[in-house]
Amino acid sequence: MALLHKSSSIIPESGIYRVTHSQHRLPHEVTLIGGQTFPPCGKCHEEVRFELVRELPDLERERRGHVSLYSLPVLDEEDE
Repeated sequence: MALLHKSSSIIPESGIYRVTHSQHRLPHEVTLIGGQTFPPCGKCHEEVRFELVRELPDLERERRGHVSLYSLPVLDEEDE
């Protein structure tokens, strides 16, 4: 069984994570950096889970600039 992480928990390792929302959207993937926190969703807030799909250990060393993801955005087409 896969290890699922909750929003606001510390990201254990850099990598690509599958994001599963409570009800409003299909799973998708996002790249996250270890040591930061898993972001909440702009719509379902803390009702989102993260599962590591692929580790990217070099991501932390090789990044020259980065953007911290404080909240997963709600896409416009979801409202239609």
